[in-house]
Amino acid sequence: MMNDTIQRVRESYGQNQIINGDYESELSAECENGVFVGARAGEVCVFRGIPYAKPPVGALRWKAPEPVDSGNTVKEAYYNGKTPIQTQWMTEQASYYPQGEDCLYLNVWKNLSDKTFDKPVMVFFHGGSYGWGGTADPMYDGKNFVSKQPDIILVTVGYRVGLTGFVDLSYFEGGEDYPDAPNLGLLDQIEALRWIKKNIKAFGGNPDNVTIFGESAGGGSVSLLPIIPQAKGLFRRVIAESGSVALSFSKGECYEFSRRLMEESGTQSMEELIKLSESELMKLNEKLNEYNNFPQRDGRIIPYDPYIPYEKGETADVDILIGTNSEEMNYWIGEIGGVIPFRFSIPVKFENDMRRLTSEDKKRVKRFLDGMKGHSMWRIARFYDEMMFRLPAVEQAVLHHRNGGKAYMYFWTVPSSLPKRKACHAVELSYVFGNLEETIYTGESADEKLSDTVIQMWTNFARTGDPSVEDLRWEEYTEQKRATMVISKQPNIKYDVLSGRRILLAPLLRHMINPSYATLDYNVPFVRKTIAKSAALIAGVSAAAYMTVKLIKGKK
Repeated sequence: MMNDTIQRVRESYGQNQIINGDYESELSAECENGVFVGARAGEVCVFRGIPYAKPPVGALRWKAPEPVDSGNTVKEAYYNGKTPIQTQWMTEQASYYPQGEDCLYLNVWKNLSDKTFDKPVMVFFHGGSYGWGGTADPMYDGKNFVSKQPDIILVTVGYRVGLTGFVDLSYFEGGEDYPDAPNLGLLDQIEALRWIKKNIKAFGGNPDNVTIFGESAGGGSVSLLPIIPQAKGLFRRVIAESGSVALSFSKGECYEFSRRLMEESGTQSMEELIKLSESELMKLNEKLNEYNNFPQRDGRIIPYDPYIPYEKGETADVDILIGTNSEEMNYWIGEIGGVIPFRFSIPVKFENDMRRLTSEDKKRVKRFLDGMKGHSMWRIARFYDEMMFRLPAVEQAVLHHRNGGKAYMYFWTVPSSLPKRKACHAVELSYVFGNLEETIYTGESADEKLSDTVIQMWTNFARTGDPSVEDLRWEEYTEQKRATMVISKQPNIKYDVLSGRRILLAPLLRHMINPSYATLDYNVPFVRKTIAKSAALIAGVSAAAYMTVKLIKGKK
């Protein structure tokens, strides 16, 4: 099944060509950089591969995106732009689409049956740990979404990731000329929003009613964009799925990627680095992708403390819907090869993170773990659910509401049918897009009725700032009541979900615990104990083997 999908992704590649003859005006959009002609799919028209910035190649590599040139050429919009450079990965289906540096393109879906103008616009930024992902992933196809919600204009955006999108070049000679390099992917997203602001009317969209949404790295992106001054006024609402401002790195956490880039490329200066060909860059990426950075809290584009703009009310002009899944960490069972690798990797991460905590903080963690049931790996997993996902989202929502903004919170509990996954990270994506045939996270059990409800919630929020549907009223999230929409088979409002966990662990948020794993130290108690047990086991097996041989020889 997966191989069929990969083949389908690969075969969908094509290059948009100039149109010199006639074209169907209903399928066209006149933009500042040309006329783009989309393809009809039933009553939906999709425009794929529209450039929103100049190609970031040559002298523009590792530079902030530049606006596209104006023009009036008529061109096809039939094929996705290239996927940004990344390592091919089974769960990142866009990684099997042709890759390249020239990747700053977006796609637009509109329903031809709805003839109204000034439609709400929803702009999606994909996830992928800021090192993977792309618009060619069939999970993000918008046909079903706008078929169900014909008054919505849907946009998906490609942006630089990994080595080309989030790398600190300040350690290289001449690196001072590349100050934006640690956060280029976010600047790409801002440039895409600028293009949308100027051009979305050509598709029937309202440039003053734009909702940005994303999952994982995309959820982190849409949480960070409201605190970046360059993004002000480009969107009105935010939906953050399993992502928050906590999905960011300090400068120190970004160093290892830079060090390894210097080591693997054999370069010391930007003059040398910029001369590398695209193919050389792709080969380098194969060696470095596991060390990818998240956006850097550089004090320039992103504040050192990204919660402070929320606390100061600087985000109050946008409405926010944010939430997480009940077993986020179980997603990585599939990513690292099963339960056994998961069992042996998560304690290493945990013991590294514990080193930075005070003794009082460690006592809090111990009380949390002692209060959980099951194997230690599941208890640690639930700790990370809280520290990397749910509690940062709660803090973001509380600060936003406390200082004048409107916030809504959800908690997803609908499980995957895949073994051990439960309500894991990314499980909601098929539901949100209405692409239930994409079973990579859900398994075969996705519920179409629930998908329709979730799509209605998301689009109602985009239309009005209120995600309530029919008789299911969704209360705002406040510090006093903490109303949360629990998305189960029968969604319902609950108050202060998992309050005991929140009260116990919230003081640890200041440590900004995140998924950084590039600098893990393996000289930790768990590893030492495992090695000791293995040595004892081997010694025991060897002793037993020796005695068996002695007995056999004795019988002879």
